[in-house]
This record gives sequence, C-alpha cells and structure tokens, in this order.
Amino acid sequence: MLEKKEYAAQRAEMIEKQLRRRGVIDPVVLAAMATVPRHEFVPEEVRSHAYDDLPLPIGGGQTISQPYIVAAMTAALHLQPADRVLEIGTGCGYQAALLSRLAREVFSIERRPELASSAAAKLTQLGYSNAHVHCGDGTLGLPEFAPFDAILVAAAAPAVPKPLLAQLAEGGRLILPVGGAEHQELQLIEKRGDAFPTRMLEGCRFVPLVGYHGWQESS
Repeated sequence: MLEKKEYAAQRAEMIEKQLRRRGVIDPVVLAAMATVPRHEFVPEEVRSHAYDDLPLPIGGGQTISQPYIVAAMTAALHLQPADRVLEIGTGCGYQAALLSRLAREVFSIERRPELASSAAAKLTQLGYSNAHVHCGDGTLGLPEFAPFDAILVAAAAPAVPKPLLAQLAEGGRLILPVGGAEHQELQLIEKRGDAFPTRMLEGCRFVPLVGYHGWQESS
C-alpha cells in the first residue's frame, strides 16, 4: 500500500510538472495518465525512474518514450470514446494501455516477438482487455481491422507509410515522427476525402520504424 501511494504521488507530480506546465491540459488525457501505472510497464532495474522526464530502455534496443511525448501525441489525436485506434510499436504496452482508457478498441503492432508477447501478457494482467497486440510489420498496418479513427506511430519513419494513410477512416487522424535517425518532426495528418492535410507539431527523437515502408533492419 505504501508503494502504491508513493507511485500515485509520483504520477501526480509528473502530471503537474511535466505535462500541464508544457501545455498538455486535456483533462481526459491527464486523467488517463494519472491512472495507468507506468512503473508496471518498465523493467525492474529502471522502475525507480518510471515517472522521470526521460525515455527508458525496455530491452531489445527499444525505449518507452518520456511521459510528455506520450501525453502530447495522445492529446493531439483528440480521441473519442467510440474510436478504434491503431498503434504502431507496442513496445512495453504502456501507450496501448493509455489509449485503451480513451478509445473503444486499440489494435497494437510490435515487430519483436518477445516484446509483443510480454506486452500482451502485461495488458491482460492489468485488465486492459480492449487492447489487442499483434506481432508483425507495423508499416503495413492491419488492413483486416481497418478503417481506424486514429493511428499513433511510436517510432520514426523516413516518410509516411502509405498503407497507414489508406487505413484511416474519413476524418481520421494519424500522428507520427518523420525524419532521419537523429532528429524528427511530429506530424499530425488528417484524412479529408482524397486529401491529407498535415500539421507539424514539434521536434522529437524516436527509435527507427523498421519495416517494408520504414527503415531496413541493420545487420
């Protein structure tokens, strides 16, 4: 019980200092950030840093993004309770858990089998039953479950993967980092008929999106 109080206090401080002060004020997103236990999704050895303002390693050369970028990307999608969401890059499952509190159903793709299975197990264990993890090439999306009201890509692409644009519902939103290995820009794209108006949000740095429509895996 003491541990739970400690983590709750850390989450409250994270929301105040890292999110509100930087302009993330969507009350629904903040409420979700206040309830999803980020510490449960990171390895034991970095758990004491779970609510710090930095990305953390989760194994396999992958990271969990800093709380601010998770919240900012989520808030930009303006999710509605009936939305169906696609996430590319499950990682440890934290972002999927957060999305599942805001949308009706979340489909998440992770290319690394060990991360996909551990994230799926963690989401099930913690009761996020409307988040479904698939193992595969995220740049191809999940056409069998399309269209999606929102798509969130948690890895950096050299260009916007065309299959993801094709899987957006009318009025759907896609957020992803686009750029080179060292620096990217967060882009928010909407589907308006045959047009995809795009807004640049802010600079960021993510691990590469590996796949057919992304970066090729280094040998």
